[in-house]
Amino acid sequence: MQIRLATETDADAIWALLQAVFRAGDTYAVDPAISREDALAYWIEQPAATYVVEDAGAIIGTFYIKTNQQGGGAHVCNCGYIVSAAARGQGLAAKMCEASKMQALALGYRAMQFNFVLASNAGALRLWDRLGFVIVGTLPRAFDHPTLGLIDAHVMFKWLDDAAD
Repeated sequence: MQIRLATETDADAIWALLQAVFRAGDTYAVDPAISREDALAYWIEQPAATYVVEDAGAIIGTFYIKTNQQGGGAHVCNCGYIVSAAARGQGLAAKMCEASKMQALALGYRAMQFNFVLASNAGALRLWDRLGFVIVGTLPRAFDHPTLGLIDAHVMFKWLDDAAD
């Protein structure tokens, strides 16, 4: 397994991952009908860096790192992660998060913030908690889940450099 920067040749594989998750509409605040072009712009073109996880020649995961806010908030990054259905439950999200923390530091970020972790995403909440993220705020009924209706979304945060702790 290798985590590496995404290249133009990875677009089809990344789109396959994005399409499955975005179309489900139950974890990302992205229009489930988003076009391939707009999804790839969101995931690859807008972030500071996008990575893929490759295993035996197949892309099984992807994540991005982008600046969460400009100006005085530019030292805080935001990340998004997607694991292929076949690779879920094998610790890949944890490996991607750990890699993203190291890459974020290398890019000059000092903290990481997840803006919209759904209360229904128990697995992600457990993982981010285990990796040292804390819930710093809750947005009541901020997400209209396709089967659960209006649910809360959490903002989670973690300092990446020891000096800030």
